[in-house]
Amino acid sequence: MAVDDRSEAIVKTFAVKPKLKPTTNKSTPTPESKYWKSFKPKQTQTLVSSITSLAFSPTAPHDFAATHSATVTVFSSQTLEPKSTIAAFKDTATSACFRSDGQLLAAGSYSGLIQVFDIKKRSALRRLRGHSRPVHFVSYPRVDKLHLFSGGDDAVVKYWDVSSEISIHNLIGHKDYVRCGDGSPVSDDMFITGSYDHSVRVWDVRVSSDTSMLNINHGSPVEDVIYLPSGGLIATAGGNSVKIWDVIGGGKLLHSMESHNKTVTSLTVGKIGQDSGDFTNQYRILSVSLDGYLKVFDYSKLKITSSIRFPSSLMSVAFSPDCSTRVIGTSNGILYAGKRKTEETVGSVKSEWGKYVGFGAIDEPEKRVLRPSYFRYFHRGQSEKPSKGDFLIMRSKKVKLAEHDKLLKKFHHKEALVSALRAKNPENIVAVMEELVSRKKLLKCVSNLGVDELGLLLGFLQRYSTMPRYAGVLIAFAKKVVESRADDITGSEELKSHIRNLKRSVMEEIRIQQSLQEIQGIISPLLKIAGRR
Repeated sequence: MAVDDRSEAIVKTFAVKPKLKPTTNKSTPTPESKYWKSFKPKQTQTLVSSITSLAFSPTAPHDFAATHSATVTVFSSQTLEPKSTIAAFKDTATSACFRSDGQLLAAGSYSGLIQVFDIKKRSALRRLRGHSRPVHFVSYPRVDKLHLFSGGDDAVVKYWDVSSEISIHNLIGHKDYVRCGDGSPVSDDMFITGSYDHSVRVWDVRVSSDTSMLNINHGSPVEDVIYLPSGGLIATAGGNSVKIWDVIGGGKLLHSMESHNKTVTSLTVGKIGQDSGDFTNQYRILSVSLDGYLKVFDYSKLKITSSIRFPSSLMSVAFSPDCSTRVIGTSNGILYAGKRKTEETVGSVKSEWGKYVGFGAIDEPEKRVLRPSYFRYFHRGQSEKPSKGDFLIMRSKKVKLAEHDKLLKKFHHKEALVSALRAKNPENIVAVMEELVSRKKLLKCVSNLGVDELGLLLGFLQRYSTMPRYAGVLIAFAKKVVESRADDITGSEELKSHIRNLKRSVMEEIRIQQSLQEIQGIISPLLKIAGRR
């Protein structure tokens, strides 16, 4: 009993949930949840390994960069297809960041080297060496084009002069890996960093390079930290919680959101577009986690406004400045990019079709994408014709079992015999009898038969016992039936009539056999004489 109780407890504690494709909550959708649902999660690319970071260019057309393995890939925000690839790293690339004019891109790596690339030429313009361990975040200030700051596993935050490749400030204060950081939206000289020592520090390079201006304890290893647009609030992610802090108020905790079940890996700020009714131009915090959920948090009302699940653990998220594209990276290298359809994009598509057809603007025919929630998804490809050279594997036809065969498989012996007798197929009846003989259950079945069922059996024996094909089995069996059920037979007129008919058939067969033997005695000498001649 103790083992059963323990197994039941384990099942209740670790319930297995099926893998799901990206979907949203089934409750009644709100206008805002419809807005976030309009970013259809399309699997645009499967990269080599985990997507460590995502970043959008601040200038139109707002292309985005993804770091994975030892590569930085730049994607078009219009087609969501790769435009260029930068593979100038000796180790895993991390934390891509665009400069304010969108012409340069900086990225760190596990080798400790930071490189600055020209987007068009894909060549490394500067190489910043100074970190002794892997670099996990690199960021340009909001406007400043000459400096950037970085942090890594050596617990040192560096402020760089990019043109001279020199570290201006080595900011020491963290006691563990520095994993994330973000620049202030109101001052290019201020930025924040988060570390695995549970602390978030606010730095100002104008004041001092030795100590931070503010130290906040998140309570768990910090995975990501961002400034909110006002510049007075910051959001930190660590463990399964996202916390909002008032920097101007001395690092006061305003709210803690703990809606994720696993570690929150990345944060970003998303702005709701112009055509969204009452929510236009409002900002939201987007968080992703290892539990596969994307959460949208309204920090003005302190509530979750949307929750979307993906089939893989999520590692990074980014939202385009023009509010049209949302990109999410997973731990297995899948990139989910969703582009929202606006009235402008739909109108442009219609006008382009009108140019080709010549009848004005018409709707573009939409190709329906099959999803696992559709019935046709599981029947796709079944009507395809084999091409030349294909090896065909024919599916064996399923054998349909008769009723008596099903009963025999369930070891219902008497029911199987009765079912075969009612079907009136002598071959099947004799086969069932032979099977019951091999199982040593035939006489037991006969002893359990009712009067009506015994009548069926005697009628069958009367009809087929004298047939040469079955006589070898049925004559001996008929004798056993009569001997074992003699009392029931004498008490029923119907059974007596079956026995009389059976006796008449046997006597007739004996008479025929005797006549045949007499004929054989006459013919046999004649055949011998004919053989001598």
